[in-house]
Amino acid sequence: MNNENLSIEELRGKIDAIDTELVKLFAERMEVSSGVAEYKRQRGLPVLDAGRERSLLAKVSEMAGEDFSSYVRALYSTIFSLSRSYQQKLISGTTESVVRIDEAIKNTNPLFPPSAVVACQGIEGAYSQIAAQKMFELPDIQYYTSFGEVFDAIESGKCRYGVLPLENSTAGSVTKIYDLMNKHQFYIVKSWRLKIDHNLLAKPGVKLEEIREVYSHEQAINQCAAFLRENPQIKVVECANTAMAARFAASSDRKDVAALSSRDCAETYGLNNLVPNVQDNANNYTRFICISRDLEIYPGADKTSIMTVAPNKPGALYSLLSLFYAEGVNLTKLESRPIPERDFEFLFYFDIDVSVYSPKLAAVIGELEKQSDRFRYLGSYSERIG
Repeated sequence: MNNENLSIEELRGKIDAIDTELVKLFAERMEVSSGVAEYKRQRGLPVLDAGRERSLLAKVSEMAGEDFSSYVRALYSTIFSLSRSYQQKLISGTTESVVRIDEAIKNTNPLFPPSAVVACQGIEGAYSQIAAQKMFELPDIQYYTSFGEVFDAIESGKCRYGVLPLENSTAGSVTKIYDLMNKHQFYIVKSWRLKIDHNLLAKPGVKLEEIREVYSHEQAINQCAAFLRENPQIKVVECANTAMAARFAASSDRKDVAALSSRDCAETYGLNNLVPNVQDNANNYTRFICISRDLEIYPGADKTSIMTVAPNKPGALYSLLSLFYAEGVNLTKLESRPIPERDFEFLFYFDIDVSVYSPKLAAVIGELEKQSDRFRYLGSYSERIG
């Protein structure tokens, strides 16, 4: 039927009528899927029947015709994913991770500890220290040279908690942390978005035009790119930590060196804040995570982090992502990292916004755990900004 002469109201009325039938048929299809799930459960058959799905995709693609073939394939790929998710839920029930989450909620003290031994990378004045002092009232901070040593301190039990930078609103993810997350066992128990103000710190009496070298961490350098371009006479030197850069500038025999660091470091190391707030973006935040060896879930946890390895086949990641959409869960972060020992395969890190008490979280985690080649639950926690 030609729809060209119909009004917009008439066209929308037709779409509404079609949608009513589509919803009825979709619900009917899902009901039939429950019968398929019971059949598979009784016979110990896998939920996924890849051959049948390929055959059905080819069939509906041909039925749709050339103009709509690709659209129908996308639609049915989603329908298949939802059907598998529903069948999996009916067959398997509660997964190991969901059980552990429930136990952690029951066993965790409802009050986050005001003091604890906390591992940080760097030295006095590091942004990790500042973040730790935001998270804890009286942290006993132990400093380590590298991020890897912070993870080691948590795994060995030397420190109960560790505070690490995960991503910056300007410079992006701290990829070293994501790579270390794959190698170490830990859980995220808290998160804090810390306002970051980088400052050019130099010895008292030194002027900007006298500076020839500036020291700082790679991330801070990236976050101050515009200022550094405006001062091409200054050579940039990377170091392990912004606080270490400040300490070096203070202890150096030279007057022409400076550091990109925090205001706290100016006071700590007796430096002058020569040029305040040199970061590119005034709205500059770094997200820090607090990790522990044991799973702890405190009241108010409304963010969850997970790690998966998707099967190495076409549409595998799409299938995982469709689970979030199906459950109405907001995905706020997706980070991929290569798996060193496996060519062209990747680990995927997800951050999702959903209360730990919501059945939606249990549904998503349960399905991801079943569908992934490898799955790790990294923790549920709350996040603050300041």
